Amino acid sequence: MTPTSKKRKSALLQNLVREKILKAFPHLKKRDVMTASNGHTGPDIVLSKVARKLVGVNFECKNQNKMKTIYDWYKQSAKGSNKLMPSVVCKMNTRYPLVIIDLDDFMDLIK
Repeated sequence: MTPTSKKRKSALLQNLVREKILKAFPHLKKRDVMTASNGHTGPDIVLSKVARKLVGVNFECKNQNKMKTIYDWYKQSAKGSNKLMPSVVCKMNTRYPLVIIDLDDFMDLIK
């Protein structure tokens, strides 16, 4: 994959997250939720002061194929969910546990 393709792939995910935030918080303006340029240090979604208070989440976006196992676990959780929200709790040695849920479910939780 070329560097340009990687940047485009990353930008697509950032734009998706930005649009979902703006949809979940319709009173925010487009200038309140911006995507970071490639190579920028800090969060991938740059929130204004007002947006930070409302959203309360720092977003780091990763659009990679290395996460197949996580998606397999998520599919397993979704199979037996019976209308419950599927989730994956995963942990690495010496690290804090993480919870993985669908982006739309997450947006419903934070709005």
